[in-house]
Amino acid sequence: VQLQASGGGSVQAGESLRLSCTASGYIFRIPTMGWYRRFPGKERELVATLGDDGSANYQDSVKGRFTISRDNAKKTVYLQMNSLEPEDSAVYFCYGAIRPSPNYEYDYWGRGTQVTVSS
Repeated sequence: VQLQASGGGSVQAGESLRLSCTASGYIFRIPTMGWYRRFPGKERELVATLGDDGSANYQDSVKGRFTISRDNAKKTVYLQMNSLEPEDSAVYFCYGAIRPSPNYEYDYWGRGTQVTVSS
């Protein structure tokens, strides 16, 4: 199983970016997909997650600005980031809680994608 992320880049404050992440491989079900980020010298932190039942969870600092969505048929999760702030600059990681079979579930991570927001 692999997670392939794309969509990072450099923008000005107030602008938008959309991150995408697609899972591939032998997959039975993906209960949760989401995004984490890591600031320099810090631990990875949750940005947003979305269950395949539609339940979403957001970090307080991004509520109202970021929207997570997913296309289950495409095994893809998106993160629409609006009104970006310099404080959002970080490496963003795609995450998936993935079941390759009905009875097993593992955490998978994509390679990070850099988001840089200039003031």
